[in-house]
Amino acid sequence: MIRYEALDALPVRGALPALSDALEGHGTAVLVAPPGTGKTTLVPLALAGLLGDGPARRVVVAEPRRIAARAAARRMAWLLGEQVGASVGYTVRGERVVGRHARVEVVTTGVLLQRLQRDQELAGVDVVVLDECHERHLDADTTAAFLWDVRETLRPELRLVAASATTDAAGWARLLGGAPVIEAEGAAYPVEVVWAPPVRPVRPPHGMRVDPALLTHVASVVRRALAERDGDVLCFLPGVGEIARVAGQLGELGDVDVLQVHGRAPAAVQDAVLVAGARRRVVLATSVAESSLTVPGVRSVVDSGLAREPRVDHARGLSALATVRASQAAGRQRAGRAGREAPGGVYRCWAEAEDARLPRFPSPEIKVADLTAFALQTACWGDPDASGLALLDAPPGGAMAAARAVLTAIGAVDSGGRATDRGVRLARLGLHPRLGRALLDTSGAGAEVVALLSEEAPRGYGDDLADALRAARRGGDAYAGRWRQEVRRLRAASAEFAEPGARRPLGANSAASPSAPGDDRLVGLVAALAFPERVAKAEGGSYLMVSGTRAELGEGTGLRGAPWIAVAVADRPVGRGHARVQLAATVDEGVARSAAGALLEEREEVHWADGDVVARRVERLGAIELAVRPLKKADPVLVREALLEGLRQEGFGLLRWSSDAVVLRQRLAFLRLRLGEPWPDVGDDALHARVDEWLEPELGRARRRADLGRIEAGQALGRLLPWASGEAGRLDELAPERMAVPSGSRIRIDYGDPERPVLAVKLQEMFGLQESPAVAGVPLLVHLLSPAGRPAAVTADLASFWRDGYKGVRAELRGRYPKHPWPEDPAAAEPTRYTNARLRR
Repeated sequence: MIRYEALDALPVRGALPALSDALEGHGTAVLVAPPGTGKTTLVPLALAGLLGDGPARRVVVAEPRRIAARAAARRMAWLLGEQVGASVGYTVRGERVVGRHARVEVVTTGVLLQRLQRDQELAGVDVVVLDECHERHLDADTTAAFLWDVRETLRPELRLVAASATTDAAGWARLLGGAPVIEAEGAAYPVEVVWAPPVRPVRPPHGMRVDPALLTHVASVVRRALAERDGDVLCFLPGVGEIARVAGQLGELGDVDVLQVHGRAPAAVQDAVLVAGARRRVVLATSVAESSLTVPGVRSVVDSGLAREPRVDHARGLSALATVRASQAAGRQRAGRAGREAPGGVYRCWAEAEDARLPRFPSPEIKVADLTAFALQTACWGDPDASGLALLDAPPGGAMAAARAVLTAIGAVDSGGRATDRGVRLARLGLHPRLGRALLDTSGAGAEVVALLSEEAPRGYGDDLADALRAARRGGDAYAGRWRQEVRRLRAASAEFAEPGARRPLGANSAASPSAPGDDRLVGLVAALAFPERVAKAEGGSYLMVSGTRAELGEGTGLRGAPWIAVAVADRPVGRGHARVQLAATVDEGVARSAAGALLEEREEVHWADGDVVARRVERLGAIELAVRPLKKADPVLVREALLEGLRQEGFGLLRWSSDAVVLRQRLAFLRLRLGEPWPDVGDDALHARVDEWLEPELGRARRRADLGRIEAGQALGRLLPWASGEAGRLDELAPERMAVPSGSRIRIDYGDPERPVLAVKLQEMFGLQESPAVAGVPLLVHLLSPAGRPAAVTADLASFWRDGYKGVRAELRGRYPKHPWPEDPAAAEPTRYTNARLRR
C-alpha cells in the first residue's frame, strides 16, 4: 500500500508539474532540490507513473555510489509498500535485484555506462535521472555525454533529468541543450552553523597525510556535539584511515554506539546505518554519506572540512588519492544531513573567515584523474579524442595522451586511437583496462588477483600481494566476502569475453621458473601485466621501475631481497622523489620480459658519459638495463651526436684554444655587440646552432674526447667570418688586435669585456695624446700603468684625466719613480718608453 502521507510530506512534490512540463516540451531538465526534499525518491516514482497520476514509463536512476543506489531503491519500495525488486529494483556491480515488472531501476553510473556500451539505444528505457551530478565523477560525466549523444542521434524521445542539491545548474542546462531549470523549495529544518576551528594551527593536508592534531580536534568536537545536542552525530572524514583513528580516540562513550561507514564497509553495516537504532549513535563517514540517503536520527553534523580526490603523477606513472579541502558545495550537502528530520546543527572544524576561500565545487574528476578507462570508453563509443562529446570540462590533452599510450601498449586501441576488438572486450569487463588486460591475458586464471587489485585491500593484509591473496582466501572479514563475490563475477566475465585462441597463461608449474610456487608466480604475472611500467629491478638499495622512477620498500617487508618485483600500488611521500611501495609481488626476469614485452628493445647507445664518448649495445626493458656489451664500430652519426652532447655539457673548452683563437672570439663578440650583422654571434648557444658551418669537417672525423682536443678552434672559427660580403677584410680595421700608442709601441687590446675593450699601457707612453683612442667608434677603457706595470689610473676620457686626475697620480708616483719623466703638462709632453737617463743619452 502506497504511503501517501510520507509522499505528501516531500517538498519536491510542488515541482513535479513544472518538471513534467519541461520533459514534455523540451525532453530534458535540470532539477535543483535541497537535501531531504525527495528528489531521489519521489521524482522517479512520479516519472514512472507509479503514483497513479501519469503515464507508465520505465525510469533508470543513476547514482554515484552503491550504498546510495541500494538505499534509494529500498526507500522507494517502502514508499510504495512493496519489496525491493517488484516495482522498484536496483543493480550495482555484482548484485542485481530487479523483477520482471520493475518500472524504476536504480543503478550506479558505472553500471549504466556498461549498459550504454552494450545497447546504445537503451531500448525500453523512457527516462534517465542522473542524480547527484554535482559530484562530477568521471563515470557520471561520461554517462551524461553518451546519453545526450543518444538523444541527439538515435532516440530524441529519451528524456533526461540532471538532479542535485548544489549543482552548477547553468552549466548542466547548457550541456543538455538549453534545458529548463526547475528549482524545488526545501522544507528542511533550520541548521545552526557552529564554527569550531582548532585552538592551535594545524598543518594543511598533503598527499594522503592529515595532521593527527586535527583528528584529535575532530574527536573533541564530536564529544562537544553529543553534549550540546540530542540525537545522533554524523561526522565527515576524508578516508578509512582517519575514520579508524577518530573512532579509536572516541573510546568508550557510554550508551553511544560508534559506527564506521565508507565504501569498503560491509553492505550490512552500510544498510544498518540507514535504520534508526535504540541507542544514540556517532556515525563516522566518508563522502558516501553526503547525498542520496538519509541517516535517521541525525541532529548534529561534525565536518572535518576534508575530502579525497584522485590525482595522477604522469611523470612517474603513479595514481593516488589526495586529501584536499572540501568544497563549499560539499559543505552545504554535509550540513543538510543535520536538518532532514528536525532542527539541527553543523560543527565546522575551520574558521568562518576561511569558508569564502574554499572552492565552490569539487574538482571534476576529468581534470585530475587517470583517464585510461575514460579514453577506452570514448574510443569504444567512436569518439577517441572525446571532441564530439557534450562534456562540462574537456579532458586535458596530456592526460589523454598518457591514457592512449597505455591503451596502445595493451592492444586496446589502434594507431588512430580507435577501439580494437580486444579494446571492446576490455571495456565490457567492468574493470580498469589495466586489470582487464591482466584478466584476459591469464585467461581468467588471475581472477583472484585481479579482484584483489580492483578494490583497496585492508592494510592488515600487508604489502606482499601473494600474502594478501592468501589472507583474502582464508579471511572471514567483510572485505574477503566482497572479494569472493567479485572473483565469481570476474570468472564469469572472463569466460563471456574470452579472446579467440586464448592460451593457458604463464602460471603454475611453469618450466621457466620451477622453483617458484605456482600461486606466487601467477600473482606476480597478474601484477606485471596490469602495471608493466612498474616492473622493477633491485638496484643500489632501491628498485628501478621500467618507467624510470625509483621505488623503495617499507620497513619490515617480506619483499626485501627480491631481485625483481611488480609494483601494484605506490605513492610518493611528502618531500621525497622516490615512490614508496604499498603493494607488490615478486617476479622473475622471465615474467618481467613477458609482461613488459612492448617495452623490450635492443639498440646501439652512443652518448657522452664520464667525460668521453661511450659506445655500447644495450638490451633494455624500458629504463632497466638487462645486458650491456661494448660497441666497437659505432654509427658515425651517433658518435657525432655524442660529441655534440659533450660540447654542450662541458663547453667549447674541449677544443684546442690558442691565445690567438681566444682573442679572435673576443674580437668577434665585440663586433657583434657593437655592429651586429654580418658579424657572427660567437656565444655558446649560437655556436651550437651553427656547428655545421664552422666545426666541420673536423667534428666529422672525431671519435673521442682526445680528437676534440686536436681541433684548432681559431681556424674553425674563422669560417664564420663574413667572407661573402667582403666585411671579413675589415676585421683588423674595426677591431684591431693591437693599437699603436704615441710612444710608438703596439699594445694588445683586451676584448674580454665586449661592452668596453681595455687598453693597458704605461702612463708615459700616452703623453701628448689629447683624446682617448677608440675602436669601431667605442672609446677604449684606458688602464694607465705605473713604470712598474701596476695600475695607476683608469679612464675613458684621457683629456679629462690629464686636466683633473693626473696631478694626484703625479704627486703619488713621482717620488717612487724619480728616474721617469713626470711633466707638469702631459698633454703637451713627449711620449716615451724610457727613463730620464735614457732620454738624455
